[in-house]
Amino acid sequence: MQTTRIRTTCPRDCYDACGIVVERRKNGSAKIVGDPDHFVSRGSLCGKCAVAYNGGFLDPSARLLTPLIRVGKKGSGQWGSISWNEALDAISNRVKPLIGTSDARKILHAHYTGTVALLSGNFPLRFFNSIGATEVDPDTVCNKAGHAALQLIFGDSLTGFDPRTISDARTIMVWGANPSTSAPHVDRYWLKTKSARRIVIDPIKHRTASEADLFLQPRPGSDAALAFSMLNAIKEAELLDSDFINKHCIGWPEIDVQIARCTPEWGECETGVPAELIRKAACEYARGPSLLWLGQGLQRQPFGGNVFRACSLLPAATGNLLREGTGILYMNGLGFRGVDSSWLTGSYISAPTPTISHMDLHTALNDPQQSNVFFTWNCNPVASSPQQEKLIEGLKREDLFHVAIDMFATDTVDYADLVLPAASFLEFNDLILSYFDWTVSAQVKAFDAPGEAASNMEIFRRLARAIGLKGASLYDDDQAMLDELIKQTEIGITFEELASRGTVQWSERTGIPFEGGRFPTPSGKIELAGGRFVAAGLPFAPIPRSDPKPRPGWWRVLSPANRWLMNSTYGGESGIRKQIGPQTGFMNSAELQAAGFTDGDNVVLQNETGELAIKLAVDNSVPDQTILLHKGRWLKHDPSARNVNVLNPGQKSDLGESSSVHGIEVRIRGVNEITAA
Repeated sequence: MQTTRIRTTCPRDCYDACGIVVERRKNGSAKIVGDPDHFVSRGSLCGKCAVAYNGGFLDPSARLLTPLIRVGKKGSGQWGSISWNEALDAISNRVKPLIGTSDARKILHAHYTGTVALLSGNFPLRFFNSIGATEVDPDTVCNKAGHAALQLIFGDSLTGFDPRTISDARTIMVWGANPSTSAPHVDRYWLKTKSARRIVIDPIKHRTASEADLFLQPRPGSDAALAFSMLNAIKEAELLDSDFINKHCIGWPEIDVQIARCTPEWGECETGVPAELIRKAACEYARGPSLLWLGQGLQRQPFGGNVFRACSLLPAATGNLLREGTGILYMNGLGFRGVDSSWLTGSYISAPTPTISHMDLHTALNDPQQSNVFFTWNCNPVASSPQQEKLIEGLKREDLFHVAIDMFATDTVDYADLVLPAASFLEFNDLILSYFDWTVSAQVKAFDAPGEAASNMEIFRRLARAIGLKGASLYDDDQAMLDELIKQTEIGITFEELASRGTVQWSERTGIPFEGGRFPTPSGKIELAGGRFVAAGLPFAPIPRSDPKPRPGWWRVLSPANRWLMNSTYGGESGIRKQIGPQTGFMNSAELQAAGFTDGDNVVLQNETGELAIKLAVDNSVPDQTILLHKGRWLKHDPSARNVNVLNPGQKSDLGESSSVHGIEVRIRGVNEITAA
């Protein structure tokens, strides 16, 4: 049968940015597969994308196809169809009177990484910046503390090592990341087909950890203590790079005075990692050349900012920066590849717009003085934000006008007053810059959008037009914007040429971040300590601290990604739900027995914030006093109608008002037990 093959790129919130081939057959059927010529995907998709892209993404019956208006109670998911003009008029009638007044700040919008493509992920911000709406800071639900810490230390959190320099690396240290789930192709190929030795540090022994050359399993919340004990071992072995420290760092004396007491033996008591393993890992890293990959989950703890400061000491103290095969990576952003973010998002359109943390969203939604209109796009906060019950209570307010923009009827969509149907990445052109590799990729239209669905860009052009907003940038044509972005990256080809190739390296020359020792900090150096940290609410210098162990009868909950989900993306896919099974908390057998339960028992986790019914199962790789409970489940498809965020109090980290979801503590009771309030 005749087949047309269209090359495109996966825009999911993933390090991989896989190349994809869409196979369209003459009979109208289609299949989505990995691009065999792409250096990351190598002809295969990860399991979750293969199921979803060949499932709901191609099934019009699973999609939102027309604008919808609520006809039942909020949360009931009962809708009536309306026209685009009716929907736009209704939105204009609620939004237009607020623009230009102090009440514009009561227009809230929440968004995140339902797509990481440049236009669909950023163009809508032009609309919200132009009307002065309040942004729910997306990074606060994920990785803000890490970004803020690295920006203070290095001046930039978005210029990480070039993965191509792995050929010069002797060691790769992966700290607080799980590539087997969040970067499955990078894990399969980049991490495993090179000669560099792999050191993995994580409280959970995931697949990447189990396959590492060295695995260190610190007690949750003890990462900063581990970093300091590694520095002690490095100093003891005379592997500190004093020349690098003196030339490129300020604040080292305030670090040095703390190192002496942080022996590996002390580190073993603080972290649970054997002293000799601390010495071995520290010295292997220090000898270098070494790459340090800091995961985004690492900072999701109460002192995540301090943890990042402590971990960042390692490359600075050992000189594992500024040369091939060295460096630190959190995320690789847009700026160093030439993209002007202020042009992309329209942040120049008006005065800086107000923001709030996701940790405060539930409060804002319950307060008419803070919220009048609420837009959600590219995200599902009912499933992913803290204080789940209070957040839902706020979304039920009859005086809150909620507009949801999505492809699917998520938990959040169910609480909307109006729903606008969004197109999928297979239905419009866009541009993708991987946040791991230094690449530029084309997202290429393969199908017309079903029904009346439209791209984010078209939806917000329509909204701007309906409200009567001025400003040419609000109406920019997609092709013109793509041409401008291609020009900004200076890759020297057109979008059409890029589409035919799929992905190109941004530069043929491998990159070295901060080359020449030029750091965009006020001092021009790596700032390890100083008054800027105090002004941000942190100690003058990072400290070798650990979180206290849970109280007797309490357990710490870690909620990383499930390998079949992408945050909450794909949670509505029936094939995915079969894979993830019932909501399950994993404990080691000794802890399970000590708690008085057995494998397979149904229990309730509870704390001051809420309760969650789950099943218990044994996993002896989970540390003591810890429960592993994966995030991302849709509430509507779970018997409890809740997920882990019902237990999340929204405690802010020490920096950036960021999530401390990995600091949740709970008690366990049997389903028929009654406990005192």
